[in-house]
Amino acid sequence: MRCFRCRDDVDNPTSPGQYAYLLGLYLGDGHLVIARVPVLRIFCADAWPDLITACENAMRKVLATSVQRVQKQGCVAVQSYGKHWPCLFPQHGPGKKHERPIVLADWQRRIVEARPGDFLRGLFHSDGCRVSNRVTVRGKQYAYPRYMFVNESTDIMGLCQWGLDLLGIDWKMNRRNCLSVARREAVAALDRHVGPKS
Repeated sequence: MRCFRCRDDVDNPTSPGQYAYLLGLYLGDGHLVIARVPVLRIFCADAWPDLITACENAMRKVLATSVQRVQKQGCVAVQSYGKHWPCLFPQHGPGKKHERPIVLADWQRRIVEARPGDFLRGLFHSDGCRVSNRVTVRGKQYAYPRYMFVNESTDIMGLCQWGLDLLGIDWKMNRRNCLSVARREAVAALDRHVGPKS
């Protein structure tokens, strides 16, 4: 059995970094359909083919023996059927994520605490971006890199903030649903963990 929650070593996934990454992707652009055989789907934009591959690889490392790519308009649904996906993503439920509580189980918190960079990589690869911010000061233009993370769920936003705090990375809220990492040293630290989408 590949499900680490149903084995004796429930707190020791085979690939904790891959699980933390997949959890971040799921909280951003994923959903779990509970049917006769549950299916985990993560939606990845066509513009990021390496992200699609990274998502598929994470699913295979964590649980999946088979992963499908289903082309949609402008994106690919990376999906895997498996009866143990609900064991690994207890946050599933009816309705939109921002309309219901999203709380990590204690065992998930321990994994994220050990691998916050992987978790943040999943969050930023799903609902984040790295942009060049342009500002004008006293008539002179400047450009600097910054990360943005946008999510309607206050719980998921709180998890992103927590992950950044675990790594000592400065952040601030631009709006109710938008987080920014803009200080030079903070962007450099996040670059080491997230890296560019491609």
